[in-house]
Amino acid sequence: MPSELESKAVNVIRGLAIDAVQKANSGHPGTPMALAPLAHVLWTRIMRYDATDPEWPDRDRFVLSAGHASMLLYAMLYLTGFGLELDDIKRFRQWGSRTPGHPEHHELPGIEVTTGPLGQGFANGVGIGITEAHLRERFGPEVCDHRVFVICSDGDLEEGVSHEAASIAGHLGLGRLVYVYDDNHISIDGPTELAYTDDVPKRFAAYGWHVLELGEVANDLDALEQGLRAGMAEEDRPSLLVLRSHIGYPSPKYQDTAHAHGDPLGADEVRVVKEILGLPADQDFWVPDDVLEFYRDAGARGRVHRESWEQRRRKFHERDPERADEYELCLAERGRSGWEAKLPTWSPGESLATRVASGKVLNSILDVVPGLIGGGADLTGNTGTKLENAGVIERHAFAGRQIHFGVREHGMGSIMNGMALTGGALPLGGTFLVFSDYERPAVRLAALSEAKVAFVWTHDSVGLGEDGPTHQPIEHVMSLRAIPQLKVIRPADANEVAQAWRVHIDGKGPTAIILSRQAVPVLEGTAERAGAGVAAGAYALVDENPGRLDLVLIGTGSEVSVCVGARELLESRGLSVRVVSMPSWELFAQQPEDARHAVLPPNVPKLAVEAGTSLGWERYADDSVSIDHFGASAPGKVVLTEFGYTPENVAARALALLAAREEGS
Repeated sequence: MPSELESKAVNVIRGLAIDAVQKANSGHPGTPMALAPLAHVLWTRIMRYDATDPEWPDRDRFVLSAGHASMLLYAMLYLTGFGLELDDIKRFRQWGSRTPGHPEHHELPGIEVTTGPLGQGFANGVGIGITEAHLRERFGPEVCDHRVFVICSDGDLEEGVSHEAASIAGHLGLGRLVYVYDDNHISIDGPTELAYTDDVPKRFAAYGWHVLELGEVANDLDALEQGLRAGMAEEDRPSLLVLRSHIGYPSPKYQDTAHAHGDPLGADEVRVVKEILGLPADQDFWVPDDVLEFYRDAGARGRVHRESWEQRRRKFHERDPERADEYELCLAERGRSGWEAKLPTWSPGESLATRVASGKVLNSILDVVPGLIGGGADLTGNTGTKLENAGVIERHAFAGRQIHFGVREHGMGSIMNGMALTGGALPLGGTFLVFSDYERPAVRLAALSEAKVAFVWTHDSVGLGEDGPTHQPIEHVMSLRAIPQLKVIRPADANEVAQAWRVHIDGKGPTAIILSRQAVPVLEGTAERAGAGVAAGAYALVDENPGRLDLVLIGTGSEVSVCVGARELLESRGLSVRVVSMPSWELFAQQPEDARHAVLPPNVPKLAVEAGTSLGWERYADDSVSIDHFGASAPGKVVLTEFGYTPENVAARALALLAAREEGS
């Protein structure tokens, strides 16, 4: 039976949520009010964590997929002692606040993933569960033995990404996932029945989940604990606990209404609700000493578990130092010292698609970068993401490193974000570049939360050929460059591919590695220059004649070889031309101005060549050979030729640029 102190503590959570939203005049009070008992049970009776060491690798993970209910999480992080202060709660949703409107990873200890866009946290939780299962089976439960708890809403379950993630979690039989579905029947527009009448338990049962319908127990602490423990006891399937709650409880005016979903209660109703809850009606942000002490004790209770884990970790190192070092490298998301020596190199005269080169790179470094894990969205072989002799993750078998994500691009991206942010994996996932549209919401959140994910996108231009306009990306590379904190790398040849992987593995945050379907030549100079050049974002691949520079040709990806061919034609006409390979705008922008000007001199005419939209190239070039229309179905070489990606056309465009400059001077 819950004690009187516990009942008071639950109401303190409600009071903090009510007051924070009211003071900010913005936010979502109703769900934190309804789910305060659930949060209380999770943080005091169920989850194993140590608030004094929030990054403890074997902690249980909590994901608030219903990120609009952020005050529920902020209240618990403050009360249990994660370093959040009451003043932070009072500054909810304000400029410079540590308590923004939705939970953001890196903003506060204890926030595992960035949530807000509905469905993302749901899929992140599946990724966290995959990493936990993989590490537990690969290295043993003595060092990895935790669970994932997720609160999701009707909005999460309506979004398509949750279907993708739920499907793969059920397919894999991914136990140790305990999801609580807050079935409150209310959306922003009104009752959920306006647009949503799914039989959720049957749907999840069909996915292969363990489903428990808890019913009307949202305020029954013991029943909530019993339901959560029943979910925890299921090791062979993910669990969905369906909880019927009442949004805005116990507001006489707004309980079970859309108003409670996304609007402050108003001063008069706040007073009424506080009186019902037994909170001082004339005090805001009331946290009595006995409640705070109770929660701080709960927050420190996990210390004994953490210390026990640290002892087991030390024994693991003593017993099996080689595997223990591999485990630590997984946690650190990096390669062994000197790992880059395993990167392959190619010689001029060879020819291969950059997607093929990427696959060769991955399989060359698997043993020295033990955290690499991933695959393709039903395009594993096509995208060069087949990991040879690495084992396949499949139902109830998680030690392998190859994942078959199926035709689930959005789910793949969001799952990889969870895998990366939980620590212990360097996830990679491949699909065609044109399908980055399906993955884009997860890519944006990877950039926002600095998740170290490798998005491998192949078939990167109209050069893919016969599949035609639906499969030929035009605007995609440039649109990805618009995402802050995302490194976009389009390698010119196999040697640049190897260095792109080096940049990702040695760096931070997400990387888009954009690769060709068609074979491209290994270029003279990349073996020597790409190491520093790719890391700098752009470099002179072919130098001009000494003493004079008439023109710079800037190429990316497969078009760099076209620039090299065009230079030879222009040189035969007496011009001195530099060819610059520019695999990454983002890395180039990070260089000092003098370094950028050394590669792209300000007063020299520049022509960019890229098989995509012209939008944006005015930043670096005076003109561009680009595509501002959709593609066409034909063999790839034919399409590229028809659209002007030949040395002859590039040389002609360069001469026209020089003539126009001369006319205007």
